[in-house]
Amino acid sequence: MFNGIVEAIGTIKNIHTTHGSVDFSISNPDDFDDLFVGASVAVNGVCLTVTRFSQHEFEVTAVPETLRVTNLSCLKQGDKVNLERAMKADSRMGGHYVQGHVDTVGEVLAIQQEGNALLVKIGVIPKITKYLVKKGYVGLDGMSITVIDVDQDGFTVTFIPQTQMATIVGHYQKGTKINIEVDILGKYVEKMLGAHIPCNPI
Repeated sequence: MFNGIVEAIGTIKNIHTTHGSVDFSISNPDDFDDLFVGASVAVNGVCLTVTRFSQHEFEVTAVPETLRVTNLSCLKQGDKVNLERAMKADSRMGGHYVQGHVDTVGEVLAIQQEGNALLVKIGVIPKITKYLVKKGYVGLDGMSITVIDVDQDGFTVTFIPQTQMATIVGHYQKGTKINIEVDILGKYVEKMLGAHIPCNPI
């Protein structure tokens, strides 16, 4: 479990493909001194398990299903990624509950400078927009971000200067693929209501 507050930017040091899965070696931030084999780390918002680590880098594996539904398959050596370690129960939670289970990949449709902030329109498949509400939360490459507006083509968010500086947002451009995780609450509500509301026969 994560809270969508990116702790560091990592660099993809090496990529190795084996039997359809991909091993990523990622630079280890100086303050990530508590990693261990089996630890969970969100990489661009994808919950992955540490399989090897050293003072300077750690390794995680993305299986075929993960590669199909996230932007990890687009990563190249040298690319930057958002990193967040699993949250602690005794810590303040500055974002929202993020599972690291990506729902889909969206695409940056437009970027507009608005003062020192960035206004970004992101396109998603129609079945995702039903889980997005104005002023609600969404996970974008592991960042807990507030939704400004939603329409049939996608949704709009804004990135404050601090987020631009501390995450990979500065590398975003039109066409960039972004991992999207909607708020789990909406999916639970849909599931529970669906169990009690009969479907009308066609």
